[in-house]
Amino acid sequence: MEKEKILEREDLETTSMEPLSPMSQMLSSPNLFIVITFGFKTKCNPSDFVEGFKTTLINAPRFSSKMVSNYKKKGEPVWIPVSIRVEDHVTVPDLDYPNIKNPDQFLEDYTSRIANIPMDMSKPLWEFHVLNIKTSNAESVLLAKIHHSIGDGMSLMSLLLACSRKTSDPSALISNTSATTKPVKSMISAWWLIAGLWFMIRVTFTTLVEFFKLMLTICFLRDTKNPLMGNPDDGIQSWKVVHRIISFDDVKLVKTTMNMKVNDVLLGMTQAGLSRYMTTKYDGYTMTQKKEILEKIRFRGAVAINLRPATNIEDLADMMTKGSKCRWGNFIGTIIFPLWIKSENDPLEYVRRAKATMDRKKISLEAFIFYGIIKFTLNFFGGKAVESFGKRIFGNTSLAFSNVKGPDEEISLFGHPISYVAGSALVGSQALNIHFISYVNKIIINLAVDTTTIPDPHQLCDEIVEALKIIKSAVQEKISHKMEV
Repeated sequence: MEKEKILEREDLETTSMEPLSPMSQMLSSPNLFIVITFGFKTKCNPSDFVEGFKTTLINAPRFSSKMVSNYKKKGEPVWIPVSIRVEDHVTVPDLDYPNIKNPDQFLEDYTSRIANIPMDMSKPLWEFHVLNIKTSNAESVLLAKIHHSIGDGMSLMSLLLACSRKTSDPSALISNTSATTKPVKSMISAWWLIAGLWFMIRVTFTTLVEFFKLMLTICFLRDTKNPLMGNPDDGIQSWKVVHRIISFDDVKLVKTTMNMKVNDVLLGMTQAGLSRYMTTKYDGYTMTQKKEILEKIRFRGAVAINLRPATNIEDLADMMTKGSKCRWGNFIGTIIFPLWIKSENDPLEYVRRAKATMDRKKISLEAFIFYGIIKFTLNFFGGKAVESFGKRIFGNTSLAFSNVKGPDEEISLFGHPISYVAGSALVGSQALNIHFISYVNKIIINLAVDTTTIPDPHQLCDEIVEALKIIKSAVQEKISHKMEV
């Protein structure tokens, strides 16, 4: 044993080491990873994926490195490059497919099973599982399990796009989608200067307020005990991963009519769905009493915010094929988002509240300050302090939330046309993680729950889906009313 330690030290002396980024350091636990489900329109050929990963994925530095402790820096984790055999990271289970009576349930159970197994930290932190099982939404499935220290959701989506090709043109990369920018008037006037000054005052004041709330959360401010909040001291007992596919067009209808962003609609329908679910958890109370209980609940989510400008897909593809440099990995901040958990008569109030809260968060620098605190803590107090910081943030809030924008057009992964992409980031000590991923004309709702706290994730998912239907119906009624007037 002592000889192995000496050899390891000698290896570290001669091997190039790269420190983990601040966010990767916070997410370095073996239990923090992302599980992604790729549904395909055709049967899978495992050898196509093995050969495809050999020419793309393993050329990304994080996928050909493993995490080890650097004895020179008090055991802080670092990345070191290693030789890799792709076949060791691709599993093709020997399954009795004809006797699988409920393929959807089987896939859900299989996904949840790998979600409950800690990551093997002795090798590069990723693995794939190929399942040639026909489900309601796909002819076959590829499951990916990737440690969160490798990259955040947006980074992994960008890497997926760089590995894929357009279904309509198998030789072409998908192009980056960027938001349209409004033309800026070059005329400078007194009114423009006054508006700019007022905006700076708002940014400063809002940032100070949100920073104060963030510090309170780090120190002691905890959400009210509620049916969706686990005990952070117990840790996660048993993960269950479920997903549901809904129409992107329904979300866009609400977005356009209410003049808001897609993220506002998703947060709004989440608030409405959680409110509906919470109402069912107080048996023996009258509706008036249930409303009073919800009024008093402090219910907040840790919402992931991407801090990096959109990565060019061509640059990522060149990184994997030509070995060129490209900034990639974990570069996210977190905001503490108070959710509107109430019993509202007007379903549109949920999306209005979501937009108002997010608009206030957007003009603050909370996400950047969060990242700055992580970096400061890492530099001056080390990785253990960063992990403790993360546990306090996640332990004092009720859920984790993110929204990842996928491609607008259909893509194929190594010759396999993709039907949908689902994914859950298993992070923190919250009993509930909600993630949305868009793909062409679909949005996939992903829930990862601790079943000891939330034993009925399907009901929770149903309530979120039903909430969107009710909000959509209210929007259509609003449109009809405008046309009549």
